[in-house]
Amino acid sequence: MENQIFELQYAIDTFYFLVCGALVMWMAAGFAMLESGLVRAKNTTEILTKNVALYAVACTMYLIVGYQIMYDGGIFLDGITTVAEMDDAAIAAVLAESAEAGFDGDAVYSGASDFFFQVVFVATAMSIVSGAVAERMKLFAFLAFAVVMTGFIYPMEGSWTWNGDAVFGLFELSYSDYAGSGIVHMAGASAALAGVLLLGPRKGKYGPGGKINPIPGANLPLATLGTFILWLGWFGFNGGSTLKLGGVGVANEVANVFLNTNAAAAGGLITALVVARILFGKADLTMALNGALAGLVAITAEPADPSPLAATLIGAVGGLIVVFSIVGLDKLKIDDPVGAISVHGVVGFFGVMVVPLTDGDATFVGQLVGAGVIFTWVFVTSLIVWGILKAVMGLRVSEEEEYSGTDISECGLEAYPEFTKSS
Repeated sequence: MENQIFELQYAIDTFYFLVCGALVMWMAAGFAMLESGLVRAKNTTEILTKNVALYAVACTMYLIVGYQIMYDGGIFLDGITTVAEMDDAAIAAVLAESAEAGFDGDAVYSGASDFFFQVVFVATAMSIVSGAVAERMKLFAFLAFAVVMTGFIYPMEGSWTWNGDAVFGLFELSYSDYAGSGIVHMAGASAALAGVLLLGPRKGKYGPGGKINPIPGANLPLATLGTFILWLGWFGFNGGSTLKLGGVGVANEVANVFLNTNAAAAGGLITALVVARILFGKADLTMALNGALAGLVAITAEPADPSPLAATLIGAVGGLIVVFSIVGLDKLKIDDPVGAISVHGVVGFFGVMVVPLTDGDATFVGQLVGAGVIFTWVFVTSLIVWGILKAVMGLRVSEEEEYSGTDISECGLEAYPEFTKSS
């Protein structure tokens, strides 16, 4: 009977893991639509190529080396034991371990499903970079960085946090991050910031005397669609991070995670919309979209413990922060066409630091140290990699290519040939 219960839970947890992973994979489409909507028409094909190619690069690099670094997973998943290969003694041992840990059956799932769920997180972290460096970076310089980011930089900091390895063998982090406000989102933004600093702003973005020239996106319906896709995918992102579904207590936790994730997004959008109206005198759709994403990022570090009202307030503060962060980075002449550094970096840090307010096991010192380690590692290593790429192959397209659009110079075709100037 125990073995039958084990096999049933194994099937349920594995299926839940796979479905949540598929939802997170769908976020790749959300990033692609959001970014293609917020860039100019002449750069649409190139940003779409970046997004689809980075996903493939992330999946391949994490399979070959990243999973091994982060979780000691064998290359091509060699050595993973499935329930079909476990004898009665092995199953009994797992059940005994679960009982000792106080669970009514710990998370039990296929090793392949664990890899699949983890690899779509890697792709999410890399997707954050693509929007921040849009409209002026060489396609293959970006993809070369993606190889290192997904195969080494991200897996290393992931091994120190989610896998609990000691940082360079020196000390272990006392750090809590349920689904990755810092581990995924702030890490992606840190890599993006390093790239943007070496890349420089788009031509014409900043004028003399500190003037900031708005460069509107070409397709706000696509950007809005992308936000809704990301909002949907985030239920898998946060919900799947429970790592299981079996058991009444866990099922209730999953429901709370879904509820709080949605509440935070709504709170972030409303706040960003209102703040933008106060600051600019208009209802700024792009700020509203980034407000929803900011709410999602803010709650990702701890979506299970807050009450729905607290989750709404956490998301609302994220929506407030993101508006002022986007404006502030513009004043510093840090050109981020989609607001990725603000949404995922600044708000990601806020999400990490607010965890102790609802999770009694987390401490502000532990959160601060963990966030500092993640930012320092990813920013410094990314800066080195970007610097090497700049010296070897160059990061930026020529001024003429930037003016005519990266669609033609990098991809040789246009997304909207009937409407763009070069046609």
